[in-house]
Amino acid sequence: MNDLGQDLELRLVRYFTVVAAHQHFGRAADELRVAQPALSRQIQRLEKHLGTRLLDRIPQGTRLTPAGRTFLPRAQALLEAARQAELAVREQAETERITIGYVEDLVITAAVRELRRRHPDAEIATRHLSCRDVGALSAQRVDALIARAPLPLTADDLLTTPLYEEPRMLVVPHGHPLADRESVTAQELAGEEAAPCAFETADWTSYRLLGAGLPPIESYEDKLELVASGEAIAVLPVGDRRSSLRPDLVTVPIEGAPPSQVVLVSRKGDPNPMVRHLRLAAKAVLTAPAA
Repeated sequence: MNDLGQDLELRLVRYFTVVAAHQHFGRAADELRVAQPALSRQIQRLEKHLGTRLLDRIPQGTRLTPAGRTFLPRAQALLEAARQAELAVREQAETERITIGYVEDLVITAAVRELRRRHPDAEIATRHLSCRDVGALSAQRVDALIARAPLPLTADDLLTTPLYEEPRMLVVPHGHPLADRESVTAQELAGEEAAPCAFETADWTSYRLLGAGLPPIESYEDKLELVASGEAIAVLPVGDRRSSLRPDLVTVPIEGAPPSQVVLVSRKGDPNPMVRHLRLAAKAVLTAPAA
């Protein structure tokens, strides 16, 4: 006796349902785009597998045998179950995809690695953004964004998850009066004119370039060049290590400055489950860099 659960071919089942619908081998063959003799042989294969005749040939075409009438609704249910299974898998495959944006100085490798560990079959991409390109989230070029708060985006449209906070540091050139200090206070820097890189708040800025009468400056490297030349000083989060790559710059801790907050933001109502999975992974592994 055949084990129907193991080797019943769906293709043969579909052929049978089409012949049963048309009650004619020729018309069924046309719909299936197979030769009529080949279709007849496939139906015979199915009948041999089941051990009974499903169709009788009559002058007008074909008709279902009692066994065929019993098998037909079950065959249709089997095909529908297979279709639903395929749709479910395809839908999951389509949604297990995410593009993660991250801003300039942040390192998100731990979160990406953890997300890939938890979801090894997902397609996970990253996109490095400048501090002025965070609109990539609203424009749907990325599915989630890891950046420093606050963001120049409409808060009502965002779901924001705090990840960690970092204190601030002062960046000055060698020989500056503050370069040898163990720390400075926020009050000492108050009142300086600022040309922010991005994300200004009422209290402080995530990145701040302090100097009188400075023109707008787009490039981060140009900002550091101004600091190194003695035309300005800068306030940065301690996790931003880029200034340490220049031997002509010194960093000094700042006391009393509001911390820089790193957050994960996504669009409210986004149905992509990978966004939620990223949020869980990021919260589990992303922490402030060691000082």
